[in-house]
This record gives sequence, C-alpha cells and structure tokens, in this order.
Amino acid sequence: MYKYQDLQVWEKSMDLTTGIYKLTGKLPQKEQFGLVSQINRCAVSIASNIAEGAGRNTNGEFNQFLGIASGSLFELETQLLISVRVGYLKESETTSAIDLIKEIQKMLIGLKKKL
Repeated sequence: MYKYQDLQVWEKSMDLTTGIYKLTGKLPQKEQFGLVSQINRCAVSIASNIAEGAGRNTNGEFNQFLGIASGSLFELETQLLISVRVGYLKESETTSAIDLIKEIQKMLIGLKKKL
C-alpha cells in the first residue's frame, strides 16, 4: 500500500482535474451532458484510479489501476482534441492541459516500472 497523497503523479493529476473543470466551463451549455460531462468524468478518473490503486493490497493490483488511469489520460486528450476540432475550444486553450497529460503519462510509465 502507498500513501497516494505523497505521489507526485497523483498531485499532478489533481492539478490537471482542476484545470479541466475550468476549461470545460468554456464549453457551450448544450454540451453540459455530452462533452463537458465526459471530459470531467475522465479527468476525475485519473487521480481517483491512482488513489484507489495505491490502496490495494498488491503491486499487481496497483499496476492495474495505473493502467486504467493511463487509459483515461488518452481518452481525455482525445476529447480535448475533439473539442478543438468542433470549434468549442481553441488549440491554445488546451495546450497546457495536453502538456500536463503527456507529463502524467510519462510519470505513470515510470511508476509502473518501479512496481
């Protein structure tokens, strides 16, 4: 078991989630139950799965939850790219979030190797 609050990757994931909530506030109201909901759920899933995995009994279980968090990162990146393609967000508005996504992806790979 790991203390998830001490994991830098968890802290970065929390920062990402906060930024994503601010970003989705810019999306049209008509997307409240579409992209907004999906993007927010995705972002929340990343830090949540890191925390849940850290509380599991084995490194194998933790590794599995880190894999789920990684999948959510790719899903989140895709949804941000969709938001740009349909004209809801400007590419410049998503740059910092996508950079943070890529950083967290690398951190997850490193943590998975440590396990």
